[in-house]
Amino acid sequence: MPSAAPPLFRCPVFDGAADPTVVHRRGTGEWWMFYTARRATLTTDGVDWITGTRIGIAVSSDAGASWQYRGVVEGLDPEDSAGLNTHWAPEVVWHDCTYHMFLTWGAGAPRTWAEQTRRRLVHFTSPGLEQWEFRGRVDVGSENVIDAAFAVVADGRPRLWFKDEVDGSTTWSAVWEQPVTRKEPSDGASGSTAVGRPGRREPVGRWRAEGQVIGLPAHEGPNVFRLGGWYWMVVDEWRGQAVHRSADGLAWARQEANNGLILDTPGAGADDATYGRHADVVTQDDHAHIFYFTHPEWQDTEMANGLADPARAVREQRTSIHAARLHVEGDVLVCLRDLDAPVHLDPALLES
Repeated sequence: MPSAAPPLFRCPVFDGAADPTVVHRRGTGEWWMFYTARRATLTTDGVDWITGTRIGIAVSSDAGASWQYRGVVEGLDPEDSAGLNTHWAPEVVWHDCTYHMFLTWGAGAPRTWAEQTRRRLVHFTSPGLEQWEFRGRVDVGSENVIDAAFAVVADGRPRLWFKDEVDGSTTWSAVWEQPVTRKEPSDGASGSTAVGRPGRREPVGRWRAEGQVIGLPAHEGPNVFRLGGWYWMVVDEWRGQAVHRSADGLAWARQEANNGLILDTPGAGADDATYGRHADVVTQDDHAHIFYFTHPEWQDTEMANGLADPARAVREQRTSIHAARLHVEGDVLVCLRDLDAPVHLDPALLES
């Protein structure tokens, strides 16, 4: 099995790779990682190293053992919003014969949080991960929602889970209302009969907010997956990943073991001696890999002012991507963080 010594990836441009999502590129041996490219080398007295971010791309051709930078995703801003805007926390999935990206979008690159109180989820599709077509805004009734996660659970309906910052940073869900099936028009124009299917028309249907799914304590970055006969949701509580279990993906209970936390104790690898943040999970039959990021040199104190102490600010702002292995023992999700070879992804083991 190939060896992948941590850290798995560091962004060579701004050294601020965060919020990873990993997907297999069908028909190839490549795995693509999309991530929030924070501008960690920017020295400022504000938060504009976190805002004004692009979505970075890294690609692995050796089953996830090593990753090479591939640039940023273009075309994610509306035509009337030229300039630098905020792109966060991409969720990229293969569903219904196409790739979908659910992205957090905010206007501009403000220096304070008070200047950007509205953030929204937007939806794109792509045939091959390189060019993305805007499909619409995900309107869930709140003016400040971020960190979308997508899955189809036991009732067979596509769902999104997301952080609602207006509701105290809790997780809500939205379900795709059953689309109206259309027959092909006689003029040959193609209609869309499923969420996000490519075509010249907008998808038929809408996202309907269902309400709060996971309450306090505050958290962000939900990710939903199926493993070992259960549905699982991990969320970032800024002290590790909190684990919630469900039989159907609809009603959730917090895992009791270790106060419901994984990735809460330091790892042994380089840049991994702190808790794991905002994660994505790729299932592989009876196990899974969880991809997460760390702030290796920040101890959760007030971050340094980049103008007063730029060297310290850059150290505290930088991030690294890592991976660990998950499996299920009974009704408990177990995380093995320190492995000699934590990543070997096989497309044949993806859940269909």
